[in-house]
Amino acid sequence: MAKLYVVGIGPGGREHMTFKAVDVIKSCDGIVGYTPYIKYLEGLVEGKEVFSTGMKGEIERCKKAIEMVKEGKNTAIISTGDAGLYGMAGPILELAGDIDVEIVPGVTSAFSAASELGAPIMHDYASISLSDLLTPWEVIEDRLEKAAEADFVIAIYNPKSKGRKDNLEKALEIISRYRKGTTPVGIVQDSGRANTKMEITTLDSVDCDTVNMLCVLIIGNSNTYIIGNKIITPRGYNIL
Repeated sequence: MAKLYVVGIGPGGREHMTFKAVDVIKSCDGIVGYTPYIKYLEGLVEGKEVFSTGMKGEIERCKKAIEMVKEGKNTAIISTGDAGLYGMAGPILELAGDIDVEIVPGVTSAFSAASELGAPIMHDYASISLSDLLTPWEVIEDRLEKAAEADFVIAIYNPKSKGRKDNLEKALEIISRYRKGTTPVGIVQDSGRANTKMEITTLDSVDCDTVNMLCVLIIGNSNTYIIGNKIITPRGYNIL
């Protein structure tokens, strides 16, 4: 039987894809993915059967990838970042039945953004998506509250969209109950891509109007500081 690969392609730039991700995509007969993400694979998918959908087509894509495998085609279904974080690994494994599935890890956007900002995730951190399409907002608020109270560095995914204009403001208000206004915040748009934009600011100075769905925010803990144009969260090493 053919094999299904669930491939994390990193944040988008080809240089951030793993060698294995590239090799798997090259070897597969079929490629399945969200339409904008397929464009990141330019030069790798020529001559292959490609199936893509727009937003909210995740389950349709999963079912199509499984169907292609059952037809005898080695198939890769792709996610940006890592497929196991807000990606396709979970639904594929829930639907796959007895077909052979391999998860190929990728560089998630939080780590890509962190590398551009300096070293803001040097200690324990929490990753929280503000999208309430699949998770009730009350649950997201509770997680924000607990992560902020526990002094985790917080990486925020999906901070804002046309249908969720106020969620980021609400999230920052919750975090501000436990963090000083001077807490460093890094905002990276299109991390790992050619048109990356980056801003280093503080919790009380975040301009929510400039943030969109393509941004990742990294909010420091009580020890995080800014030095020059970099954010650092010390782990506790004695560096003197």
